[in-house]
Amino acid sequence: MIILPAIDIKDGQCVRLYQGDYAQVTTYDMDPVRVAQRWEREGAQWLHVVDLDGAAQGHPVNSELIRRMCSSTSLHIEVGGGMRALADIEQVLGLGVERVIVGTVALKDRTLLQNALERWGERIVVGLDARNGLVAVDGWRETSRVQATHLAAELSELGVQRFIYTDIARDGVLGGPNLQALGEMQRATSRPLIASGGVSTLKDIYALAEMRVEGAIIGKALYTGDIALAQALEATGRK
Repeated sequence: MIILPAIDIKDGQCVRLYQGDYAQVTTYDMDPVRVAQRWEREGAQWLHVVDLDGAAQGHPVNSELIRRMCSSTSLHIEVGGGMRALADIEQVLGLGVERVIVGTVALKDRTLLQNALERWGERIVVGLDARNGLVAVDGWRETSRVQATHLAAELSELGVQRFIYTDIARDGVLGGPNLQALGEMQRATSRPLIASGGVSTLKDIYALAEMRVEGAIIGKALYTGDIALAQALEATGRK
């Protein structure tokens, strides 16, 4: 299982939100590039980056910071936030990132998603962010009536190769991942699944590894020290 440290960028800084609430922000570092370099030094191979300003505004905002992350580390980087046009996806992939995460367009613009899959294939990942099992879009500010599991099954048929599942209620609260919801997602699609939201202990990491998810995104727990990255990597046999 891959461990992906998370860097959420807002106003050019490395922050964490509480359950996706832009009004509940904790700043952990003024320089996200420095944080990326730290995670690389500590053994990470992948990095999960979210442009929170981009998610809110509907287009990438922090591209220069992301470009610097790519140029100053050898990390494999995936980026989400505001990818709602083919030009946005192309621009961000051009920064040197490995793959781009789309969320809102997966629900609202199926034609754009299809075109992106045709052009970039596995470099397109769909982020399924759910509130009470229902897909949330537009920077998590709008909750649809679509079940995340139903959308996963539908998009698998469309050709999506990988999903990131986030339980918004678990995000940033150190309450443990929603294993039941992740199991339901695995039953809905056979595509690789990356778990996000709530990972706070090594026990959580072992539980996710036992479920055979492809990866686990860890955010707040790394910044608070509840989990040391070296321990997480060792727990998954990555170090």
